[in-house]
Amino acid sequence: MDLTTIKDPGFLKNYSNEQLEETAQHIRDFLVNKLSVTGGHLGPNLGVVELTLTLHQLFESPKDKFLWDVGHQAYVHKILTGRAGQFDSLRQYQGLCGFPKRSESVHDVWETGHSSTSLSAAMGMALARDLKGTDENVVAVIGDGALTGGMALEALNHIGHEQTDLIVVLNDNEMSIAPNVGALHSVLGRMRTAGKYQKAKEELEMLIKKIPAFGGRLAATAERVKDSLKYLLVSGMFFEELGFTYLGPVDGHDLEDLRSNMKYAKKTKGPVLVHVITKKGKGYKPAELDAKGTWHGLGPYKIESGEVVKKPGPPGYSAVFANTLKKVARQDDRVVAITAAMPGGTKLDEFAKEFPDRMFDVGIAEQHATTMSAGLATQGLKPVFAVYSTFLQRGYDQLVHDVCRQNLNVFFAIDRSGLVGADGETHQGVFDISYLRHLPNMKILMPKDENELQHMIFTAVNIDDGPVAVRYPRGNGYGVHMDEDLKQIPLGQWEVLKEGNDLTILTFGTMIPVAEDAAKRLEAEGIQVEIVNARSIKPLDDEMLKSIAMKGKPVLTLEEHALLGGFGSAVLEFFHENHFHSVTVERMGIPDRYIEHGSVSQLWEEIGLTPANVAERVMKVIPRKRQRA
Repeated sequence: MDLTTIKDPGFLKNYSNEQLEETAQHIRDFLVNKLSVTGGHLGPNLGVVELTLTLHQLFESPKDKFLWDVGHQAYVHKILTGRAGQFDSLRQYQGLCGFPKRSESVHDVWETGHSSTSLSAAMGMALARDLKGTDENVVAVIGDGALTGGMALEALNHIGHEQTDLIVVLNDNEMSIAPNVGALHSVLGRMRTAGKYQKAKEELEMLIKKIPAFGGRLAATAERVKDSLKYLLVSGMFFEELGFTYLGPVDGHDLEDLRSNMKYAKKTKGPVLVHVITKKGKGYKPAELDAKGTWHGLGPYKIESGEVVKKPGPPGYSAVFANTLKKVARQDDRVVAITAAMPGGTKLDEFAKEFPDRMFDVGIAEQHATTMSAGLATQGLKPVFAVYSTFLQRGYDQLVHDVCRQNLNVFFAIDRSGLVGADGETHQGVFDISYLRHLPNMKILMPKDENELQHMIFTAVNIDDGPVAVRYPRGNGYGVHMDEDLKQIPLGQWEVLKEGNDLTILTFGTMIPVAEDAAKRLEAEGIQVEIVNARSIKPLDDEMLKSIAMKGKPVLTLEEHALLGGFGSAVLEFFHENHFHSVTVERMGIPDRYIEHGSVSQLWEEIGLTPANVAERVMKVIPRKRQRA
């Protein structure tokens, strides 16, 4: 079967089970082959092949609305809606997006990338349908990991209260990115082993109806028996009490079981939850046997062996963070680490091996993690919350209200700061300076390399006057020498990396090599620029800024971050507030739009953050030097 010939899912309507099973195998083979080259979210998609086929066979997309929570599992949906021919460009620059994208297809009705949003959005669509008087079905597919997110639980509560028609498919594979944790995970575990609650309930109702003169005291007794049955079987009780009709557990790889339950859900009034048990990585042994989350989302791999293709190189920033934190924790038993379902991505799984009692995985619950860290800090501990920049956004009110307002000693290790590449708009970590620097008491640092990172980790742990954030990029360091002894980096003090009298470039992190390359180009034009490692983003180095202003040199700020409210804005504010109105300040950074997927170097080229762009901008500021020999 040539999947690239599929235009829409209508061809599935009259397919037999045998034809569906054959299609499922073609899809699995296709995904394993294509993703071995491009990388991507293989495990989640292999697990939902039969589920996605069933949904598209029984419902009418795009009239009926499918919402894929997080979107890690939407590749099969993309194949069935006519995009198989684009998979060679998956997650590549200007290619097929790795998540649902409304501009890509009318079948993508909700854009995702962060978890736990689908139920709220589905409720909005269902209420809009009811107000407009239309009859489309709304189906949200959410994983057991995403269900632990507070927003999902808020939505369940409201959906159950409103009792509008809506189908929630709980895709239960016992994994999110890492193995799931928490009490709700345990509840789902009991449901998996409890058998078919709905079938038992229906059989009991049929038995009661056969009893002559049914009514009165006997009827009341029967209702109590049915309620007792719920508790006896456990399965579904949690969701039934929230106001849902619970169906399941359903074998997510049994087409007949899926079809019969989905048909029942489709005709049932009010909210329905279909509990589907799937196997993450189904059909590809290396992914099926994965216990660490390696095959959730990965780069290229060898199909035959399952060996992930890794390029040799210096240690990654995440690994340097985790190794340094272990080193510090050996000397300071107040240090505790927190992750929101990302122990592998943040490399805190290594910390957990050495300090299992001092590592807390709270699940997909960044709000809880932030405020829990604040609570730990009130008791004299040193909480370190390691979190991706784009996910810390989810705990913003807690940052404002619970951490910064109380000036608590919480250390935020902000991983994946800056552009991250293939995961695109939802994962680019380019807003954290803007949403952190205006918060009173917050301090923000970023290292120029992996050696400076280890010193910043040591510094952040030892700060005792409020919260601090150390941001660092995705990927590997530069292979610089790593100092044996850790040292404090003074807050509010920058470092001059290169002297120059014509212009000062203020930059930090990943933009320092860009600035250094630009400086070499400018030397050929007779322009000597000063390069400053502005490693303390907040507080600024007031003394150095005053010195620059007094010398009358123009300034260029360079950052891999949103220009609005970013580091350059802070520099402009400083010069304005200190009445240095004659200083020329140019700013380069991320423009006021969302940046799509592609390699980081391609994205730098697109938005003009290359050495050539920097050199050209400098020459526009000081054109008098251009004609020098």
